[in-house]
Amino acid sequence: MNMKTIAGAAAAVAVAGMMAGCCQDCGKKEVKMYTNKDFYVGGTFDENGINTGGKFDGAKASEAYFEMMRRFNYPVYPALQNDKLTNPKDGTQYLGFWAIDFAKGDFMKYGMGGVIWVDEIKEEYFGHDIYLLPLQALPEHCHKAGNPVDASVATDRWTGEKFSKNIPPKMESWLVRHGWVYSFSEVGEPNLDQFPEAKKMLSEHLFDHKANKPTNLKSLHVEKWTADGVAHKLPKVGSWHFMMGGTEGAIVSEFANFHDSKCNRFSVPGVQF
Repeated sequence: MNMKTIAGAAAAVAVAGMMAGCCQDCGKKEVKMYTNKDFYVGGTFDENGINTGGKFDGAKASEAYFEMMRRFNYPVYPALQNDKLTNPKDGTQYLGFWAIDFAKGDFMKYGMGGVIWVDEIKEEYFGHDIYLLPLQALPEHCHKAGNPVDASVATDRWTGEKFSKNIPPKMESWLVRHGWVYSFSEVGEPNLDQFPEAKKMLSEHLFDHKANKPTNLKSLHVEKWTADGVAHKLPKVGSWHFMMGGTEGAIVSEFANFHDSKCNRFSVPGVQF
């Protein structure tokens, strides 16, 4: 090997080393941290950061979720960038991506983003993605059976067929796609004190931190679920539960039978969905 070849090889090795170092640095994307003040216009904030009298800015909330999606290299589909999805069969539109604070003024501790990809009442199947910002928790809730759906109002949006249907309690499983979550459940041994970070971030709507006791919180068993390819099932039909995003936030896919929001029950009074 002549000197020119050796010099060229050495340069290539050096460049490769620099590029490897650069890739390691470039792969680390900053996790943006937010407070409630980033998402409300007007009103006042109490000592716990809960807003009263202001207006929740859903557009800013959505952009925060989109930023998280891009950080996770999760595709921000065009359909996610508006609040409507379109039925390719007939062009009708239905609910798309949404960001919500449940009218409780505590979005960063009591809010979520989501999109319902499918919700088929006739065949009873449902597909939903849940988006949680870092250490953001969705409301504690459970699912009850609903009143039968009358054939005069129930229409299959794909075929136009009208039908009647009983609404059973929603049963669901979850698969963490990106990040990780704390899972809270009323089923299992109470162990909240073993997860001080999660306990500290619980909304005052659920936990009185000064008194160090639950206010409305019923789900005292906590587990940490990661993006490891394992799906987790609701341990008991009708049981209370919710999730909190980990320090990176989280994207979780949910699989269930048909969901009707009128069958939701929330432990905190006054929730609006």
